[in-house]
Amino acid sequence: MKHKAELAIHQYMSDAANGKSSISEDTVKQIGQDVMDAMKRQFGGSNKRDEFKLRMSNIGRPTCQLWFDKHQPEKALPKPTTFVMNMMLGDIVEAVFKGILKEAGVKYEDSEQVSLDLGEDNINGTYDLVIDGAVDDVKSASDWSYRNKFDSYDSLNNGDSFGYVAQLAGYAKASGKRAGGWWVVNKATGDFKYVPADNINVDEEVDKIKQTTHIVNSNEFKRCFEPEAETFRGKPTGNTVLNNGCRFCSYRQTCWDLTERPAVKSQAREPKMVSYITLGKEYM
Repeated sequence: MKHKAELAIHQYMSDAANGKSSISEDTVKQIGQDVMDAMKRQFGGSNKRDEFKLRMSNIGRPTCQLWFDKHQPEKALPKPTTFVMNMMLGDIVEAVFKGILKEAGVKYEDSEQVSLDLGEDNINGTYDLVIDGAVDDVKSASDWSYRNKFDSYDSLNNGDSFGYVAQLAGYAKASGKRAGGWWVVNKATGDFKYVPADNINVDEEVDKIKQTTHIVNSNEFKRCFEPEAETFRGKPTGNTVLNNGCRFCSYRQTCWDLTERPAVKSQAREPKMVSYITLGKEYM
């Protein structure tokens, strides 16, 4: 366990599983109110998802993606019908997890809106909670992300396409508190854990945020990732494929003019789908 509160949460959850726990009416009402607020936010017509503004939740994303968000949002791939449901799952997980913290006797400061003054721009956002003077985020994750991406701070930082590290650093700097880490809940199994931001350098991350703000405001487009060479059984095929850093970007099709097709060299009965950037003539 990486956080002293984890033991208290596990004990409370064990008692709940064995019918030995209780939950206060105030906590039930607070969870219900948080979920209702999330429903209104996610399903309300006033939620302008395509209205661009730099904020804590996007400031750590690649600048090429932010350029598209600002200048050509209409080029984004359509949001899947699962989008709002996934957003709601994250909101519900946060609401319930905070209720569990309270009932487990873990003292925390609730969400608060903060603003990071960069001179050139102000980056606003609302952090999830503060425990013992450290800002924490609550994240819901797929089973793969829970086991691989959220394995440690280093594994998260090495593949942080959603900008979670910059987001936490921004919250810490803006609030004048320490950067704590992430409470992560596995959506598939219900497992949870704490991932401390033990190697984070808040000042370095804030410098990156300043650079991102400057690049986005200067309206300069530059790709942040290069194509990757495709290999089959350890040998290059001569084709290039989408970089992992672009995999979840909504503008990948416009940016690269991709060809989505089954792996050309695969001999499997159902080859995996691959996003090709260039293909040899023999595969056309």
